Amino acid sequence: MCLGIPGKIVAVSPEEHMAEIETFGIRQRISTLLVGEVAVGEYVMVHTGYAIEKVDVAEALERIRLWEELLAHEGVFDEVPRSGDRPGTD
Repeated sequence: MCLGIPGKIVAVSPEEHMAEIETFGIRQRISTLLVGEVAVGEYVMVHTGYAIEKVDVAEALERIRLWEELLAHEGVFDEVPRSGDRPGTD
């Protein structure tokens, strides 16, 4: 399973199959090779530097809302034992 982050296309370099996205106030360059042609203003789901899916605005905004909700509760996950914290794990 992979977790994608929605990002809005803010610049495109079609000859390089690259785009610049903005998500949660952060900009980064990503590959668009897996989704084909994109345009400024469109939304894509991003995983490990690659656009993996185009999404419409309504879907992107809903996914952003869900991420914001999850991040608002970030401290809750600090109580969950990680693999190295459990007895019998490395």
